Amino acid sequence: MRSVLFACALMLCAAILSAAEVAPTTRPAMADCRLSGPYTHGNLTVFLIHGPDRMKGKEFLTLGEAMEKKLVVVHETSNVNELAIENTGSTDVYVQSGDIVKGGKQDRTIAMDFIVPAKSGKLPIASFCVEHGRWQQRGNENVAEFMAGDVVAGKELKLAVRGKMDQQQVWDEGATSQKKLSETLVTQLLGGSGGSLQLAQEDKKVKESSQEYEKALAGVVEGKNDVIGYAFAINGKVNSADIYGSNVLFKKLWPKLLKANAIEAIAELQEDKFKPASPESARGFLSEAEKAKGSDKDVNARVNLLTREDDENILFETRDRAQKGAWIHRNYIKKN
Repeated sequence: MRSVLFACALMLCAAILSAAEVAPTTRPAMADCRLSGPYTHGNLTVFLIHGPDRMKGKEFLTLGEAMEKKLVVVHETSNVNELAIENTGSTDVYVQSGDIVKGGKQDRTIAMDFIVPAKSGKLPIASFCVEHGRWQQRGNENVAEFMAGDVVAGKELKLAVRGKMDQQQVWDEGATSQKKLSETLVTQLLGGSGGSLQLAQEDKKVKESSQEYEKALAGVVEGKNDVIGYAFAINGKVNSADIYGSNVLFKKLWPKLLKANAIEAIAELQEDKFKPASPESARGFLSEAEKAKGSDKDVNARVNLLTREDDENILFETRDRAQKGAWIHRNYIKKN
């Protein structure tokens, strides 16, 4: 009898462990969506993703919107890898991984997607420094608080932040990005004494070059109220994709996303001819990323993060418990 009970107990433990190791399922994006495009300028190609609105009736402010309206304050904590964020308004704020804030003692990039509830009080938020050489006030900026940057991190920086969570690699990738931009534009970028990635991206030559891409591609989303995301390719190779729970949220973020893609395309500009990316390559990329082995963790009481990763791809799926665990953002990254 004891042996039978012992065997049953082992089976029960194995079942519990097995269940714990199985990450929540990811419904394939293309089961509900369709692609349009390609839309191309220079070495940057965009595919729009059309799909259902999963967040009807739910409003988020973006970090940039909230900071401009002075409804959110991002506080310096003197901890390189953690800031404090406070929402004093009555609307939830969506903060995207890769958002850059400038000021404080060092410019930072936000590590993970984050929802700041209305009237939140101060909450800790994980961050990484994108300015290696400064730990003091810069000019007339507020050393205790931050301003919103106008771009998000590119692929390699996101992999260092979200994938490896390695501060040294974040600094290395920031320096590499600035070096590539300097070589492409044949200029010394003005990153300030701290080597700020954000300041380098604000350089006049970078802005002028990126605006050519932005003017050519910004309008592809106009009049399309079912567009919830996009995939893009640089030099004919699929790079990344972002899909959101609503058309409204995507369109709020689109200018910032496109600017970041344009800067990345400039940094990776090559003279060699390349074969243009096809819709099939974009679909295949999304599908492969969704098949990878997954694991999930709680970012905080509100947000759950599902990560799927294999040797070629990584997918981050941000879920909102206030919406019964529905996902609000999927970020797909091609590693190589």
